[in-house]
Amino acid sequence: MTHVRFGRRPFDKSFNNLVDDFFSELPVLYRNGSDTVFKGFAPVNIKETDKGYSLEVIAPGFDKSDFKVNVDQDVLTVSAEKKQEVKENAENSNTEKHVRREYSFRSFKRSFTLDEKIDAAGIDAKYNNGVLVLNLPKKEAVKATAQEINIQ
Repeated sequence: MTHVRFGRRPFDKSFNNLVDDFFSELPVLYRNGSDTVFKGFAPVNIKETDKGYSLEVIAPGFDKSDFKVNVDQDVLTVSAEKKQEVKENAENSNTEKHVRREYSFRSFKRSFTLDEKIDAAGIDAKYNNGVLVLNLPKKEAVKATAQEINIQ
């Protein structure tokens, strides 16, 4: 008779951990709608108009002061960092404790290469209702005018 030990194969544990991690994260995605900035990634929409581009960064839960937007050598970088303040009340410390704390620090950083058609000096940004909107105006095209040259 052969004895077979269960749980001794190295891939069983890896696969089980992978499945457990996947399913343990799903409730978090649906439970907390304000947590759309996942592990350093903020979703972005880019629209083009006649006058320029509009870049929308979805980043709820941040304050205007948490953002940093800069342009360096034709690269637009948008980043944000938020540290969660730990508030401990002496009154509630005996009756209230965290069973699970999934956020205390959030940050992201996105970079975009700017086209030569974009006027970097004219970029402006507004943050409202969890969406950072950057307006990237196009440079005005130099219109070539026809000119008649007199022959002498």
